[in-house]
Amino acid sequence: MEHNAELKEFLRSRRARLNVDDMQIGGTGGVRRVPGLRREEVAQLAGVSVDYYSRLEQGRNINVSDEVLDAVSRALRLDEVERSYLFQIARANPRRARRRTPARVQRVRPGIRRILETLDDVMPAFVFGRRMDILAANRLARALITDFEALPPRDRNMLRYTFLDESARELYRDWEEVARDNVAVLRLDAGRHPDDPLLTELVGELAVKSPQFRRWWADHNVRERSHGSKRYHHPLVGDLTIDYESVSLPGDPDQTLCIYTAEAGSPSETALRLLAAWTGSRTTPAQPAAGGSDAEHLHARHAERLHTEER
Repeated sequence: MEHNAELKEFLRSRRARLNVDDMQIGGTGGVRRVPGLRREEVAQLAGVSVDYYSRLEQGRNINVSDEVLDAVSRALRLDEVERSYLFQIARANPRRARRRTPARVQRVRPGIRRILETLDDVMPAFVFGRRMDILAANRLARALITDFEALPPRDRNMLRYTFLDESARELYRDWEEVARDNVAVLRLDAGRHPDDPLLTELVGELAVKSPQFRRWWADHNVRERSHGSKRYHHPLVGDLTIDYESVSLPGDPDQTLCIYTAEAGSPSETALRLLAAWTGSRTTPAQPAAGGSDAEHLHARHAERLHTEER
């Protein structure tokens, strides 16, 4: 009998997070040794037999219909991303997943690279690949986050940066929220590509090196990154609040273009302009003015540049 371990753990985790007092279920009395709903209660809500749901949650290789998966999704109150993930992992073939094939090398099209370069002095932009690999990043994105191009190819990965680079904890003002979201995005990618050996290697490395990653990975949360905001504390320009929009690229759904913007007229927009002026004008690492900080020197250079443009 083949077993789908991810299906098993995902259903258990979704069942455990539900509060029985919020559900319309009869006969829910008695002491509960574990949180959440019991299997028989999920089966009741989904309109299937307890035996059938139990076999599904055990990850057995049964031929489950779309109607049953929809009913289970409603019973467990899954959102749209979770529902899509459930369908993916329920259709996965455990035997096929064990056959490791070389991962396809992802490449960014020249036209997309030109878009990134066009935005060099305007807004940070980069391209995510599978496993949240950074496939390309423009100059302002590298200045805001880290210089991914200076890293070995294997380390150009947002998860490795977030959990294994100490500077990330200083850069992200809400590091734990960012880190949890990144784990949930990676979990969604794992459901789409269960046979990716590089993803398995990444998860194994992070689980060994980061107790926090190990704990959050076990939560089985999934998230699709589309838009939102992040707060940064940059060593040169200080605090910023940045909005981001993510768009899947036509021709390769596993590549996502991510563009950062700041609200017009806000201190964050000013900070981004300062950072763009610094990265756009320097050919060698900027040196602080005598008796001043990098940020003070940066502000002075930007003011001088604006004065020159006005003249």
